[in-house]
Amino acid sequence: MAAAIGVWFAYAQLRHTRQQAITQFEDGLAREYREIARRIPVRALLGEDLERGDFEKVLNDLYNYIDLTNEQVFLRRQGRVRAETWNNWRDGIRTNLSRPAFQRAWERIKRGAPDSFEELRLLERSGFTEDPHDWEVGLASTGRKAVTAYPSEEGRAGRAEGEGTSDATP
Repeated sequence: MAAAIGVWFAYAQLRHTRQQAITQFEDGLAREYREIARRIPVRALLGEDLERGDFEKVLNDLYNYIDLTNEQVFLRRQGRVRAETWNNWRDGIRTNLSRPAFQRAWERIKRGAPDSFEELRLLERSGFTEDPHDWEVGLASTGRKAVTAYPSEEGRAGRAEGEGTSDATP
């Protein structure tokens, strides 16, 4: 009986330690987001567009935001982010990318780096509805896992019929 209690206690401790580590990891990414967001003009965060000069000044920070969001999608795909956290992040990503300054930056980044930000591109193609943790993956030449099939069943069927096979971004 004492051995069973000891095993249960050890399991509970390991589980608690793991949950604590995940929380700290996710909090670190949230902190990184807040640091980037502090450098972006409030007007842009409220959905106002920026004048060309202001946009160019903040483009580096918008790029850093896009890069962070791509990393968030990648980490969720790898199972390193909890579903509840992912749902909050996904909603924030969708909202921010619908704002004019973010949208402008994302379009420019997609054109300027056509082979980068694969995870975020796929999330965008899914209409921000898919959970990257459910995506089928295969090995890419970069060492990262690359999505080899459209994330939804409907998308897979469309690809089988020849739809949605273009690598062009939406």
